[in-house]
Amino acid sequence: MTAKKILVVDDEKKIVEIVKAYLERDGYRVTVAYDGKAALDLAQKELPDLIVLDLMLPEISGWDVCRALRKKLNIPIIMLTARDDITDKIVGLELGADDYITKPFDPKELVARVKAVLRRYGENSDAQSLINIGDLKIDINRRTVHRQDKIIDLTSTEFDLMRALASNPGRVYTRMQLLDMTQGETYEGYERTIDSHIKNLRRKLEPDPEHLRYVITVHGVGYKMEEPSSA
Repeated sequence: MTAKKILVVDDEKKIVEIVKAYLERDGYRVTVAYDGKAALDLAQKELPDLIVLDLMLPEISGWDVCRALRKKLNIPIIMLTARDDITDKIVGLELGADDYITKPFDPKELVARVKAVLRRYGENSDAQSLINIGDLKIDINRRTVHRQDKIIDLTSTEFDLMRALASNPGRVYTRMQLLDMTQGETYEGYERTIDSHIKNLRRKLEPDPEHLRYVITVHGVGYKMEEPSSA
């Protein structure tokens, strides 16, 4: 089995060395970059399985790197931030990051987060592999969503939300349930980060943002997915 390839991006060389050592000890192949421009070039050339991306980078910021990558590639991204600010984290998620970790961090925790994101990203479901919701076709095993013949580019977390909601149309899920299903039961996150992922998902799925057809808010509870009527 080929080892997964991880791109680690941080301008602090000591952090890069430590993270690289821990990931390699766990069997990953690691490529490194120390600025945003090099990160973009390497990501498009090497096509890593996951990117660990610092926010505060020279040349091009981590925010802009994430934004640029999301337009071209569907690679999971774990953001590193030195600021323990929920706003930074939510903005990172809105840009398409799949997880975040705040500095200083335990390298073993980062490795665990990498494993969890890769597991969510690559896992196959034993449940129904193809789901049709309205004009959307969801391929669980290939982790793709199509409208007609055009693919809808989703992050791994957005796809996990889509799968959870589409597998049980009409069922209402709380934010905590969706957080557990997409991030894992041991994840100690902020429930409202689900709102950021839902916002991104709607932007990609809904033909008319003023009249939601697919992902519906159940006020005071959470979210559900409706099968749009043919009307």
